[in-house]
Amino acid sequence: MLRAALIGLGVIGRVHSAAIESLQNARLAAVCDTDLSKKPAVPAGTVFYTDYEQMLERERPDVVHICLPHFLHYPVAKKAAEAGCNIFAEKPLAMNGEEAAEYLKLEEQYGVKICLCLQNRLNPSTETLCRLLRSGEYGALTGIRGSVAWYRSRDYYEAGPWRGIMAQAGGGCMINQAIHTIDLMQYFAGSPVVTVRGSTAQILDYGLEVEDTAAGRFVFKNGALGLFTASVANYTDENVELSIRCQGGQFLVRDKKLFRLQGTDHELLAADENEFAGKAVYGNSHVKLIDLFYRAVETGGGWYIHPEEGLPSIRIIDAIRESARTGETVRLL
Repeated sequence: MLRAALIGLGVIGRVHSAAIESLQNARLAAVCDTDLSKKPAVPAGTVFYTDYEQMLERERPDVVHICLPHFLHYPVAKKAAEAGCNIFAEKPLAMNGEEAAEYLKLEEQYGVKICLCLQNRLNPSTETLCRLLRSGEYGALTGIRGSVAWYRSRDYYEAGPWRGIMAQAGGGCMINQAIHTIDLMQYFAGSPVVTVRGSTAQILDYGLEVEDTAAGRFVFKNGALGLFTASVANYTDENVELSIRCQGGQFLVRDKKLFRLQGTDHELLAADENEFAGKAVYGNSHVKLIDLFYRAVETGGGWYIHPEEGLPSIRIIDAIRESARTGETVRLL
């Protein structure tokens, strides 16, 4: 029975808590949050802390879940690694590429396992599409488009002021809401991004430091082209859409379903589950990924998503922001 601890009891922290409690091989031994008002919601038998370093020292958990504001991801992960704890880390990996490079050293330096929560890679629609793309049946991928049209109110930023501060969030809609989409674009492409040209904007009147809208055009090493758009200035949270064109076929991920397009026909190939551990827009594969990681911790081996898998999306976000600042195309390779 693995002993788990969780740092941060916000919305995503509660998703992790529910996922841990659903597993047969783990129990939530301790949680930490600086907000004492969250203590009554902690499961019975779980110790509550307000100091995570004290929790790490006293509890010595097998796995620590980090569900904190972005600027705390790397420093808290470093402390947990120093304490010899395995880490299940929420996205984003880090605030920027420079910090991400330091994060990548932790597994080897401290001999721990770190899993990055890119859970949408395990959605049935994603897994099915990846198998088709990697099979070569439809030829080379030639283009991909990813679109995120969500809504975040002024109250959302007032409830968590760090979300609108560049030094604490590392950015806005790209790194917070759309990072999974950027990750899946390069994941489906199966090829690194060579160049990026992009723009960012603040079209809401919230007075934020971070972008609420962004766009980018990618050129992949294999010659494929990519278009990325994201905004939290929509009127609601619409489902993420990914359009993929290959030499011999076209696919669409929409409404949490994968379709193969043939003329005007949409053939359903896969659908994601309807039950979600938390908000539906997150995808619902947290439990699946956490279970895989815990099995790797138990056995000492096995597949999970390592921190280096999160580096490409961070570098792409950095490049879009740099291109927006300079008006130039940014080369990554």
